[in-house]
This record gives sequence, structure tokens and C-alpha cells, in this order.
Amino acid sequence: MTTVVYLIRHGATAVNREIPNRLQGKGIDLPLDPIGREQAARAAEALASHPLRAVYASPMLRALETASIVAVPHGLAPIPVEDIIEADVGRWEGLTWAEASAQDPEQHDQFHANPGTVPYPGGESFQDVQRRSVPALAALAASHAGERIAVIAHNVVNRAVLASLLGLPIDLARALRQSNCGINVLHYHRAGRVELFAMNACLHLEGLEPGP
Repeated sequence: MTTVVYLIRHGATAVNREIPNRLQGKGIDLPLDPIGREQAARAAEALASHPLRAVYASPMLRALETASIVAVPHGLAPIPVEDIIEADVGRWEGLTWAEASAQDPEQHDQFHANPGTVPYPGGESFQDVQRRSVPALAALAASHAGERIAVIAHNVVNRAVLASLLGLPIDLARALRQSNCGINVLHYHRAGRVELFAMNACLHLEGLEPGP
């Protein structure tokens, strides 16, 4: 009884598309911008022919809005899941990396040397996020044996989950690209075996402005 999980990063907000990149963790709760809504609509279209039993989402506005759009073709409403909320980036919330370096040079260097285990100052590490999100996703899959579900989460959450599935050290999680509304396809089998069938699939987003 295989459960198919479509793990999707939310659509873009205005902050997501800023250059230089600005950190957006659980402390900034913005809606999707027009590009983000179009990304979500494209993801919804890509999954419209794949019958979903449920659509789950982080309780943050950008994830719930994406999930609502993805859920429409299936007559569903999104169900919030606290443990897949985005990472707490502490006092770097809303800063560019240059601003974070200027504010906390030592912690900035430590984070980039060991990004999996060194937390954002006053916040979480990738490992912290992995410890809460991987079991949460497995529990959702277990409750839908033989069905298909969509889960709308976040950049750090998805990368932490994927690192676990790929058997990568958590320090390498940041190297896993997750585009806004990119789709990962996970197959959860009996006895806890999980297969990654697709990662950051983005063909449905062709022609849209890419996110960071």
C-alpha cells in the first residue's frame, strides 16, 4: 500500500523574489504575490489529473494560500500541520546575508561552515527542522495508505526532508534547490521504506520568473 506524497514548496512572496536574497522564516507571514499565485495555479494544474485524498500545509499564509489553490480541482480544503512550519531564523529574520554577516559576523561564518547543525541565531538549525518535519511527513503518509496527498511546506523544511531521504549529511541540505512551487514526488511504502521519485520538478513553471 504505497502512499504518494507530492511535497511542494509554497509559491513566491514579494520577499522571496527580492535581490539580494532576504531571509524569510516563520517570523514573516506574507501572502503570495501575483507570480506566486500563478506558480500555485500551475502546480494545481499539474496535479489536477492525480486524485488527491488530502492537501496539507504549513500554517503560514503563503503555504495555506498555495494549498488552497492546489486543493481546488479536488474539492478539498487545506489542513494545517504545525510541524512543517518554516524554520525559525531568529534575529536574521528579514535580513539579507550581507546584513546578517555585518550584524553577527562570527555566527554567520559558523553557520555557513556547518549549516546543518549550527542554528540561525536565536532560532533553529536545519537539524532541528529535520527532527520535527520528517516524522510529521511520515505520519501523514501513514494515515493515507494507498492514497495520494499533497503537502505544501517551505524551503528549509523541504531541503531537510530531502536530505534525510537521500541519506545526505544534514550540512548538505542547503545545496538541495527548492524552487517556489517545485514538486517533489515521494513514495512511502510499508515498513517505513521511502523512495524519492522526483525532486524539484519544475516543467509546469516554464516561462515564469524563477525564484531564488
